[in-house]
Amino acid sequence: MEKIKKIIREEAPPLSAEIKKLAKEYGDKVICDVTLNQVLTGMKGVISLLTATSKLDPEEGIRFRGYSIPELQKLLPKAEGGTEPLPEGLFFLMLLNRLPTDDDVKELSKDWASRADVPDYVFKIIESFPVGSHPMAQLTSAVASMSIDSKFRLAHREGLIKKDYWDLTYEDVMDLIGRLPRIAAYIYRRNYHDSKFIDPDPSLDWAANFAHMMGYDHDEVRKLFRLYLTIHTDHEGGNVSAHTTHLVGSSLSNPYYAFAAGLAGLAGPLHGLANQEVIRWIFHMLDEIGTQTPTKDQISEFVHKTLSEGQVVPGYGHAVLRKTDPRYMAQREFALKYLPDDPLFQVVSHVYEVVPPILSSIAKIKNPWPNVDAHSGVLLLHYGIKEYDFYTALFGVSRALGVLAQLVWDRALRLAIERPKSQDLAWFKQKVGAV
Repeated sequence: MEKIKKIIREEAPPLSAEIKKLAKEYGDKVICDVTLNQVLTGMKGVISLLTATSKLDPEEGIRFRGYSIPELQKLLPKAEGGTEPLPEGLFFLMLLNRLPTDDDVKELSKDWASRADVPDYVFKIIESFPVGSHPMAQLTSAVASMSIDSKFRLAHREGLIKKDYWDLTYEDVMDLIGRLPRIAAYIYRRNYHDSKFIDPDPSLDWAANFAHMMGYDHDEVRKLFRLYLTIHTDHEGGNVSAHTTHLVGSSLSNPYYAFAAGLAGLAGPLHGLANQEVIRWIFHMLDEIGTQTPTKDQISEFVHKTLSEGQVVPGYGHAVLRKTDPRYMAQREFALKYLPDDPLFQVVSHVYEVVPPILSSIAKIKNPWPNVDAHSGVLLLHYGIKEYDFYTALFGVSRALGVLAQLVWDRALRLAIERPKSQDLAWFKQKVGAV
């Protein structure tokens, strides 16, 4: 879309100049004290990244360019007759820091649809995996393989000048986002539906077309996909998938390589894979208790048993948040509206009542509340998407919007390659006087 590129072309140079001026005039100013504990526990809370797309507030939850999820549910454009915001609108906001019009979103949908043709070699790579291979392995490999078509890579090899890095990055990003639903749906139909593939429908919006290609054309499923693919897009810059995409992209690796690396991080059980771990835990609980309608006392007993065995309750707790994740609440509100009597939703609701008080009694747990992963599975299962190994792939398609919007700005602002310094254990012991 030329409108988007025109805005970036006008706004990036003065912002880049401002960053350079800050670095020159204030580069030696200390802005963040780092404790040894932060270093040894994953750099939590250490401010060391410049990220524009979203901000995670411990008390208010995620804000996209300053807007909360409830605000965006009201302000972002919706499909005709729809009730949930379109992911295209959130991408526009994250990329340009302004709310889109209905026409902006329609243009973006058309642009992505025009870029959705997937090269045959990508399907051949997917076909080379044994049927039943984890969807994230297939999705990551498929994305990485498309680097051969990277417009940024080819232009850089021919001598692309720095001020134009963002332009070709943007083109790759738009191509990749346009193709992702087709690739993910292909993996889904191959793994779980005997390779009975469904052609895309370019008249549909991005999320609805994804649901269609997976084989779900129910209006409520389209609404769910619009919600799901909106609220999973971004979660500040320091989480594994966002940070990894930025880190790899900072070396001027093309967006396909950078996002494939981010997907590999998302596939970890402590990150995006947690959504399928929640469903496994719930089903294990129901099997062990021996009923599909457990009481709160039975759930409480099982939670205590889980904790006593040194395991965690998946879907509960967050490294930053100190309240119920607003993304959880958005999904809960959807369930209350469309599936209030679903038996599994009733179980999830009881777990929501039981788990926080138990975790609150454990001193070291600062946030006993559910995060986004605690709820998404029940919604997908209700509509027949029972293959929960695929849930992280859905997450990955959504996460592309946030991390790739930021990657465009990483290039537009000419941010440097990421290269923190490290030390061995002896240095840290000496520094804190533990020698």
